[in-house]
Amino acid sequence: MTVVYHLSKTKTAYKPKKAHNSKYSDTLLQANRETKKMRTHSPTAAASALLSLVCVFSLCLFASSSSSITPKTSGITIPISPLFTKHPYSDPIKTLNSLASASLIRASHLKRPKSPSHLPKIQVFPHGYGGYSISLSFGTPPQTIPFVLDTGSSLTWFPCTSRYLCANCVSPSVDKILKFIPRLSSSSKLLGCQNPKCASYFGPDVQSRCQDCSPASQNCSQSCPPYVIQYGLGSTAGLFLSEALDFPEKTFPDFLVGCSIFSTGIPVGNAGFGRGSESLPSQLGLSRFSYCLLSRRFDDTMESSDLVLYGGSGSTKTPGLSYTPFRKNPVSNDTAFREFYYVTLRKVIVGDRTAKIPYKFLVPGADGHGGTIVDSGTTFTFMERPVFDAVAKEFVTQMANYTRAVDIEAQSGLGPCFNIGGKKIVIPDLTFQFKGGAKLTLPLGNYFAFVRDSSVVCLTITTDDVLGSGPSSGPAIIFGSFQQQNFYVEYDLESERLGFRQQSCKK
Repeated sequence: MTVVYHLSKTKTAYKPKKAHNSKYSDTLLQANRETKKMRTHSPTAAASALLSLVCVFSLCLFASSSSSITPKTSGITIPISPLFTKHPYSDPIKTLNSLASASLIRASHLKRPKSPSHLPKIQVFPHGYGGYSISLSFGTPPQTIPFVLDTGSSLTWFPCTSRYLCANCVSPSVDKILKFIPRLSSSSKLLGCQNPKCASYFGPDVQSRCQDCSPASQNCSQSCPPYVIQYGLGSTAGLFLSEALDFPEKTFPDFLVGCSIFSTGIPVGNAGFGRGSESLPSQLGLSRFSYCLLSRRFDDTMESSDLVLYGGSGSTKTPGLSYTPFRKNPVSNDTAFREFYYVTLRKVIVGDRTAKIPYKFLVPGADGHGGTIVDSGTTFTFMERPVFDAVAKEFVTQMANYTRAVDIEAQSGLGPCFNIGGKKIVIPDLTFQFKGGAKLTLPLGNYFAFVRDSSVVCLTITTDDVLGSGPSSGPAIIFGSFQQQNFYVEYDLESERLGFRQQSCKK
């Protein structure tokens, strides 16, 4: 099976008919009360309000039924595009600052996925805007919804029901958010509490939360508990559905997907391509998938590129790719660490000099911290402070003939920045060398941004003093999507390796 998705900015909107139900009026009144709690209470109270809100909606979500679907062929194609093509800022420096801040927020959650919480079994995953989106179709008949392409988490979820609420969602406004309507799908089913997929997500002790289900019961009707996912820029909560995932020539029944009923700051759903059992690649039984990310030039474009999904067996190498093996994090009991795509970075080379990076940051230690992951959901690559300082020092040394643009550094949140106006531009190459000898040399536009009429350049790699303080936690290096522009990237799941080659992603 081969599936190809186009990564484009155009989306196919499914416009469902409005469903009128007296129960919805009561639900909306309760939802409004819970929304006020979200805005006025502490994070813990806000999360509790989310759970309460989900439970209210679950009383009148939809009528469930089932359908029989037969796969026909082995091919599928999907479009990919920059998630938000028009940024809220006309000033490129403010845009860079926004993307840098989002990258740091996501890095914080990737590095510390087990944030303290008073709510049991709350899954904490990262999310940062500035990424890429795809469109997927769920239900019978299919409803097409946009999703963030995220290799750093595993759950796929969409804005759900006609009464979906999103607090602090500015772009797009809540009335323009495409939502999945379960009542209009004959294949929608609430996931049962005794369904193995419920235990796979919440853990084997989920039965203790299924109070209406006795261990000996074979016909328990209680649904799987609500989920609450906290991201760097917001959170979402909802119920699990078993639903049909539809492609042009193949349909996958009983796909586990989240029906989010309330979100804060997150207007678009999430397509989880991580390594967890609930991820899209795992549920579809993919042997590999690949994408090519269009250049992000902070302006509108109608261009598209492809996300390709491969099923079946086949361990042959794709011609022209350099490969490096995936590696396992030694801490196997940490769910978040198991979701990440770790690779072994040997060296970071600036010009012809190797940055002096302490070895402990290059590979995960016995505590699971350190190492490098590849993440499509992070915009600018993140490096822990000692790693970043070693790389930045080489640029500062080798570009000593340029003065530092400290004012731009303060405004953009990036650095080092250099004044290059009126001088011949000589910028060192940046190369990442991986285990197995694979080298990834970035084109200039993938690691330096030109601002102020191209008279200043800034390194588009982030770090943070707060993240770097105290004991190190999580991955030390997060290789983001900005650095993956115009690279064909292949995740070979069967042979446990990452392949890449530089190419134009514009079709």
